[in-house]
Amino acid sequence: MPSSSLVDSLNSLDSKRDFVINTLSRLIEIKALSPENGGNGEWDKAEYVEGLLDFADEVRRYDAEDERAKNGLRPNIVAKIKGKSSRTLWVVTHLDVVPEGDLSLWESNPFKARVEGDRIYGRGAEDNGQAIVSTLLAGMFLAENEPDISFGMVFVSDEETGSDYGIQHLIKEGVFGRNDLFVVPDAGSPDGSLIEVAEKTILWLKFEIFGKQGHASRPDTSFNASRRAMKMLLELDELLHKKYDYRNELFEPPYSTFEPTRREKNVDNVNTIPGLDVSYMDCRILPDYDVDEVIEFLENYFERKRSEDGYDCRMEVVQKSWSPPTNEDAEIVSKLKKAIMDVRGIKARAIGIGGNTCASFFRRAGFETAVWNTSDETAHQPNEYARISNIIEDAKVFAYLAFER
Repeated sequence: MPSSSLVDSLNSLDSKRDFVINTLSRLIEIKALSPENGGNGEWDKAEYVEGLLDFADEVRRYDAEDERAKNGLRPNIVAKIKGKSSRTLWVVTHLDVVPEGDLSLWESNPFKARVEGDRIYGRGAEDNGQAIVSTLLAGMFLAENEPDISFGMVFVSDEETGSDYGIQHLIKEGVFGRNDLFVVPDAGSPDGSLIEVAEKTILWLKFEIFGKQGHASRPDTSFNASRRAMKMLLELDELLHKKYDYRNELFEPPYSTFEPTRREKNVDNVNTIPGLDVSYMDCRILPDYDVDEVIEFLENYFERKRSEDGYDCRMEVVQKSWSPPTNEDAEIVSKLKKAIMDVRGIKARAIGIGGNTCASFFRRAGFETAVWNTSDETAHQPNEYARISNIIEDAKVFAYLAFER
């Protein structure tokens, strides 16, 4: 099929607005939170998605055992439309979502879809519901129009909390071929012009800062762990940004970030000086730095503080995730650039991001992987939304990639 004819044929997906609304609305309403985030996993959402895959030639489950989750399993679905070649283009999406956060910031129920014009609001609408629906749309088109290469649709669990039960499980199971192509639609830009080929190293840290608990009227006989923690966090914020200040313009933002985030509850009452403060820091470090050297720098800092203050302080690495970049000239990147131009008339370019996606695990396993979608970047925010038009246009690009052009 000539490229122009293929693009014309793909425009038939413009009629799928009702399917997009109905499917994404249902996905939003199924609250798929990981056990780490207070939920029972992704089982119900996986069952719904699997029920939509009757058009696929193959549908297989690779569920991972997790006694904390519903039915003791974290579901992973792998479906395929067979092409003229067994080589497969894989589009990898995730079923789980993050918690809603502060409900007062939402204009409507985060787990009840709200449709306004081109937008569908709700937690998980963009991250990663829109990708699930785009992938389904592309698969439906290819089921009726035999592609040159096979089209794989992957729906995994646990992306938001480490991927041990999701994409890492599938890679260990040997699902993917060395000659396959991979797209992860989990980051992008409003105009669809950015293809992510590199991710910063993620380093999540837990700080336990000790003092001496006492009555708030007697700070002379106590040592305030909360004040000590605040001073240390501010000092670390300055030291880390000053020491690791290299800029790499491939990334947005082009520098390493070190953000104090979560703080655990300390004391229940106002008139008690806390003896322990527990804080967390989210670090996104440019791959130009050795993350182990950063950890060593922090360990030396904590050792110095123990000596200076006479009270204990501890650091724990909660998560550390690193992956090599995908070459900007890799086949999947070149093909994706061409598809975006041919289907959308958009000239795309490669970037790096601070976020972490399933692509990092593929890259670590030696698979060249591109991350791309079209979104307004509302993931994890209150009033998260996805655009219906973006879902349809992205589906056209995914389907186009399954044809040799």
